[in-house]
Order: sequence, then C-alpha cells, then structure tokens
Amino acid sequence: MRRGRRLAVDVGDARIGVASSDPDGLLATPVETVPGKDRQAALRRLGAIVAEYEPLEVVVGLPRSLSGQEGPAAAKVRDFAGELAKLVTPVPVRLVDERMSTVTAAQSMRASGVSSRKGRSRIDQAAAVVILQSALETERASGRPPGQSVEVGG
Repeated sequence: MRRGRRLAVDVGDARIGVASSDPDGLLATPVETVPGKDRQAALRRLGAIVAEYEPLEVVVGLPRSLSGQEGPAAAKVRDFAGELAKLVTPVPVRLVDERMSTVTAAQSMRASGVSSRKGRSRIDQAAAVVILQSALETERASGRPPGQSVEVGG
C-alpha cells in the first residue's frame, strides 16, 4: 500500500462531494461539498483543496449502470476529471467505479437518522467517502492503484 493521503470526488450536477483519507490510507472522512452548478468555480475550489491537502492522488467516482455500461453521466464525469487532472497536475487523477455509492451513502445516512432534505450536501460527502473507502480497499487487496488513470493531454 502506497503511503499518502488521497482525495475522492463525487461529481454531481448540483453538488460535488469531497472526502480525504489519512496518510496511511486506512480511513476516509468527509471534507466538504462544493457547489457544482458553476463548473469553473467548482474546479477552482477543488484545485484549492488539492493544494491544501497535497494528496498522493485524486480519485473521481465514475458512474456506471449496474450492467457496467457508461451513459451520459459518465461522459460528463470523464470530461470533468480531464479538466481537473489538467488543473492539479502533477497530482494524478484516477477514475474509479462508483456504482451504488450514493445509494449506499443515503442508506447509511438514513440509518443514522439524518433526514434526506437536511442531508443532501452531506450525502454527497458520504458518497465520496464510500468511493474513497472502496478505492483504498481495492488498492490494499490488489497492491495496485485503483481504477484507471486520467491522462493529461498536452
């Protein structure tokens, strides 16, 4: 397992959840919810978070259907991840499968008594935590970085 903090990003149209791991890659915790409507402002804020946390890498949740297919939402996320990768280079950005992360996060929030109306922005952070925890477990099990690298086009 590589040592170093990781950040995870759950990209949505309205909000972007951000989570961070500890330097040992054991535990993922919520960081903040970035408003997603203004894409450039969101990218700037994410760039500032990356500069502040100095992560080993940023993992971005890639939404796929249950069958593993990619739709319009995945194309948007790939595009966003590409812009983020350019912005935060040389910090690598990786896409990881995020199937069910928001559902899992919402279920655990409900189970802990957080109402869905009050919890919307926290659900985005919790989804980022689920994505990051999954990426950390994948790396721990395989010994390789999770997901696929986002190439920065020159």
